[in-house]
Amino acid sequence: MQNPRDVLTPDSLAMLQVIAEAGSFAAAARQLGLVPSALTYRVRQIEDALDVLLFDRSARQARPTEAGVELLREGARLLQDIDAVAHRVRRVATGWEPQLTISVDGAISPHTMMELVDAFYAMAPPTRLKLRDGIMTGTLEALTSGRADLAIGVTIAGSSVAGLQQATLGDLLFIYVVAPHHALASVPEPITDATLLQHRAVAVADSALRGGATMGLLGGQDVLTVDTMQAKVRAQLRGLGGGFLPEPMVRPYLEAGRLVTRKVARPERRVPIHYAWGGPGFTAPGRALQWWLNQLQSPATRRALLENHHHF
Repeated sequence: MQNPRDVLTPDSLAMLQVIAEAGSFAAAARQLGLVPSALTYRVRQIEDALDVLLFDRSARQARPTEAGVELLREGARLLQDIDAVAHRVRRVATGWEPQLTISVDGAISPHTMMELVDAFYAMAPPTRLKLRDGIMTGTLEALTSGRADLAIGVTIAGSSVAGLQQATLGDLLFIYVVAPHHALASVPEPITDATLLQHRAVAVADSALRGGATMGLLGGQDVLTVDTMQAKVRAQLRGLGGGFLPEPMVRPYLEAGRLVTRKVARPERRVPIHYAWGGPGFTAPGRALQWWLNQLQSPATRRALLENHHHF
């Protein structure tokens, strides 16, 4: 009988994933450019070496058994680890990271981000870019959990994380706005918490996987929760609720009369916004991350990231 180590190669783990995704041996064989009998034989070799059945063949589909599901889950993790090793080795060799992942908060100007991406690609770097949407603590959590290399638009300090470095982008003023036809558009100002409590709030869900935070919500208030800042703006334009939004993001709607700003009894919300990089095991930035950090040192770039929301 073969040794499990001989059959559990990256190639065979990838093959098992193709079978699970394709749903049948025939479809997977077509995808892999193999004859079905060759594919079946390779799967049997793995099953014999592990002494388990990986796929239920009773139906026409190839459904993973419980053991198969476990091997696919662990296999995916092993393949990721192999990719990560290759990634680190290539990065050490060239100084350029194969991939740079940036976690970008919903309060950051998407136009300015795209201008920066454009400038980055103009250098023809060997680095692939990946942009992730973040909200509140989730923007930083993507960095501290190793799922991002740079976080732009961090509102919650992560100073307790070893090796984490951060710098300031600037302050962002959050103002309370509602649609002109919303009931709160015509009540006397400043609007008290007791009055706000009687009306629905629109909130953006924190993108953190654990815990998460809420901003500006009152206990017991009816809340419509959405996934992005853009969806929050759309919901408030429709009069589905009220809430705080970054002033630069809503400025054109205020000028067009599609939203109105209201004074509330609670103090004005001016939030310091940061960008962060590093974290556990971080040594020095690769050439791609260094390029982004250099751009972020420009006061004009920092201001544009916070202000430039409506670039047509």
